[in-house]
Amino acid sequence: MSTRQKIIIVGNGPIAEAAVAEIATADLVIRFNECRSYEASPGRTDVVAVCNTGRPAKAMLGSEAWREHPAVREASAIWSVRDPEKFAELRPQLAISHPELDDLCDDYTSQFNEFCAEAGKAHVVVDKLIHEGVDAALSAYDPAPYVVPSSGMIVIAEVLDKYPGADVALAGFGHSGWEWHPFAAERKLVDRYVSEGRLRRIDESSKTLPSQGA
Repeated sequence: MSTRQKIIIVGNGPIAEAAVAEIATADLVIRFNECRSYEASPGRTDVVAVCNTGRPAKAMLGSEAWREHPAVREASAIWSVRDPEKFAELRPQLAISHPELDDLCDDYTSQFNEFCAEAGKAHVVVDKLIHEGVDAALSAYDPAPYVVPSSGMIVIAEVLDKYPGADVALAGFGHSGWEWHPFAAERKLVDRYVSEGRLRRIDESSKTLPSQGA
């Protein structure tokens, strides 16, 4: 029997029946933001990875429903996927290229830190080097102009860096969503990691959620 740590990263897209069973037996389960996949695969959440800047952060922190969500309550850690230093660097250029995204870099990291302190959870801020490494890896696939990688891609990179040798599986990754994430290039990068044996996709032939991205 394998003794490798099993980690499952659960996106907000369709969840296969096979994934539901694996999630229940994993060593570490990571979900995202509002944990929209929880209803289809309830019962296990160790980490909730959040967008800690902009409107998503403001909405989560202001929502009692989010704070009381069973996945958020169960999680022992919150991962903030956006390094405040990196997003402070992005703000001036985005003000020129995407003025409509004027609040994207508004930072709520300290508020998530306060929430975690009150709730007895660990708070991890993913280092900007992970973000920059993802940008570099995506460049091999000639992505269309984009603003930032998706939270899903950042978490994949963080897990592969933090847990070398683990059995890392993906569920609920539709690689679609916000127009300013490079989803086509991200799919190709994930496919490369799968072909290299660094990741695997759990069978997604049985769908139980409409696609909502990852």
